[in-house]
Amino acid sequence: MDIRTETLLNMTRRRLLGQGLNAAGVAALAGMQGGRNVVAQESLPQLKGALPGIPHHAPTAKRVIYLFMSGGPAQHDLYDYKPELDKLFDKDLPDSVRQGQRITTMTSGQKRFPMAPSMFDFQQHGESGAWVSELLPHTTKVIDDLAFIRSVYTNAINHDPAMTFIQTGRELPGWPSLGSWLSYGLGIGSENLPNYVVMTPTWTGRKSAQALFSRLWGTGFLPSKLQGVALRAQGDPVLFLSDPPGVDKAMRRTMLDGLGELNQLQFEQNGDPETNARIAQYEMAFRMQTSVPELTDFSQESKEVMDMYGPDVQKPGTFAASCLLARRMAERDVQCIQIFHRGWDQHNNLPRDIRNQCRDIDQPTRGLIEDLKQRDMLKDTLIVWGGEFGRTVYCQGKLARDNYGRDHHPRCFTMWMAGGGIKGGVSLGQTDDFSYNIVENPVKISDLNHTILQCLGIDNRQLSVKFQGLDARITGVEDSRVLRELLT
Repeated sequence: MDIRTETLLNMTRRRLLGQGLNAAGVAALAGMQGGRNVVAQESLPQLKGALPGIPHHAPTAKRVIYLFMSGGPAQHDLYDYKPELDKLFDKDLPDSVRQGQRITTMTSGQKRFPMAPSMFDFQQHGESGAWVSELLPHTTKVIDDLAFIRSVYTNAINHDPAMTFIQTGRELPGWPSLGSWLSYGLGIGSENLPNYVVMTPTWTGRKSAQALFSRLWGTGFLPSKLQGVALRAQGDPVLFLSDPPGVDKAMRRTMLDGLGELNQLQFEQNGDPETNARIAQYEMAFRMQTSVPELTDFSQESKEVMDMYGPDVQKPGTFAASCLLARRMAERDVQCIQIFHRGWDQHNNLPRDIRNQCRDIDQPTRGLIEDLKQRDMLKDTLIVWGGEFGRTVYCQGKLARDNYGRDHHPRCFTMWMAGGGIKGGVSLGQTDDFSYNIVENPVKISDLNHTILQCLGIDNRQLSVKFQGLDARITGVEDSRVLRELLT
């Protein structure tokens, strides 16, 4: 039974009337437009279980791979080149730049806010001439595939609310994640793997890192069958994937059939859609006993492919291994893949730690892009790179030419997108000479998520669920826009 049938079984009179009026409005609008939208939608292929009308328009991407740098990468040490800052080493950040913006308690007690220019060399690369730090030599080889957004900003100044906000559109827990919204709207991409898979690889930068809570890939008020499934680096890739001692596959099949019948009886009695979600999850787990071991077996990958991702690809649980897994999942029609790489919260010893972090991700990121290109898959695979916020231009703690730290900075940071309908070799937005304020084309998190939906064929305005009196959606209730400057 699909989610629409479940909804109809539990529909109230008010909701029925509301949806009926909405449908009448949509029909009237289509009539005013000469039926163009209806014809276009009927000509687009739908996945099994997709919401009616999705895709709303021709998608440019079939899937998204989100490379999330948890902790907040320092934009001016990686991509936001500010050469004039070198002349201002150890000068106080002017009040005219800070403009009274709030800062965290970690630096609010400092007597000074001395500016810390990046100690790393920058050079221009590719036909686009993008400035990139020496820390990312491999990324420069695919620089013309990337579209930079240098003017992203967010609301939250601390990690947990900032990560929750970028993942769910809200700073408070309890709301569906981006991957869950995509699974809800798009339907089933893979029969034998979850629609939404999350990996949390190891890292070699700062050892104490922010915790990652499973609610970051949770479903909130959407059905629990849409939640992200986390792949582990050790033991079974998914908990309880292996049969316990004394239980073979035939016995497990018999047990699941019996359990399914009991759950079906319970559903017929109370009509709770979560009962059917449990049935679907049990069945997926059974299929994953075969599909996941095959997915994680790299033995058939060529040496040339393995070398593209770098030496760490041979180590389970690394960022490199996760990137190769992401490509293999993309081949198997997994629609949303997220890799959370921790350790970017560099309040001190930034030069040492950021080197290690970049070494973790640089070659694997290039390998992922080139591998997808060679398989003609980058054109319909959207890749997103970024963290929850940026870092301050001023130093936290003691400042030296070769050592400094940076505090959280939500007012501007850099992200990039590639593939899946994104125009490579372009840049959107500008920051001031201090990488502290946005001076051109500010981009909200809701704009970013709106653009992701657009690439996947979803009209953000039409992907919503009534909750707490609101039309809840991944972009919240505020206005958002598609970043059309980045689209092909």
